[in-house]
Amino acid sequence: MREFGCFVGKQFICALFPLFIFGCAILTAHWTPIPRYDLLLGLCILAQVALIWTKLETMLELKMICAFHLAGLMLELFKVRHGSWTYPGEAYTKLLGVPLFSGFMYASIASYMIQAWRRFDLRFSGFPKWSAIIVIGLGIYANFFLSKYIGDRRVFIAPLVLVVFRHTWVHFRPSFEESGPHRRMPMSVAFVLIGFFVWIAEHICTYLRIWQYPNQVLGWQPVTLGKLGSWCLLVIVSFLLVANTKRETLLASRQGTLP
Repeated sequence: MREFGCFVGKQFICALFPLFIFGCAILTAHWTPIPRYDLLLGLCILAQVALIWTKLETMLELKMICAFHLAGLMLELFKVRHGSWTYPGEAYTKLLGVPLFSGFMYASIASYMIQAWRRFDLRFSGFPKWSAIIVIGLGIYANFFLSKYIGDRRVFIAPLVLVVFRHTWVHFRPSFEESGPHRRMPMSVAFVLIGFFVWIAEHICTYLRIWQYPNQVLGWQPVTLGKLGSWCLLVIVSFLLVANTKRETLLASRQGTLP
């Protein structure tokens, strides 16, 4: 029970940035002194500055978060243009209907993974070849765009993910003690669990009208189950971007030098 408590405590610390965004979304739901998305953008920038100042993030990790912010913003511009969802509020910091703040929501996933990698002392066994996961990552990201033209191909991508990561286990230390034991779970299960919680978070964000899907314009509706698959795939892209900064650790994992 104590170990589970430590696990929950570590998860809370790792999710500080996503939780901060949630808190700001709740506090700005009914009134703001300036346009809501402009205020959220400013608050997220201040939060990132605070994470660097307190050394909870390194400059290298910030660069990776910024890269994911840009990748997320590009996806937003494409999806909003094609009517997949909309941002109902007005803002000065909107680009083609997309608030610049939106990239931070994607970046918060990468921020969580960076924190979790360090605090849970993540190790991996049976990690696939880097070339294979690059192909998967590019395929997932491209599918978000190409699905509008050639149809959604996730039905082929998802099984491929399971095949590539079929022997991969993630080892994590739930306790705060450095001498504490590592536990493990299949990598694919970890992707689904993170994707599930992001999907739950999406319900809250749409309820707070941060963004809305076409079926939510006349009144809030639960987010469809299909979005869970999208988030699981996006989590994989986030993981690969973060893993790019941990190549030495992953190489050691493939050589079997880590537990």
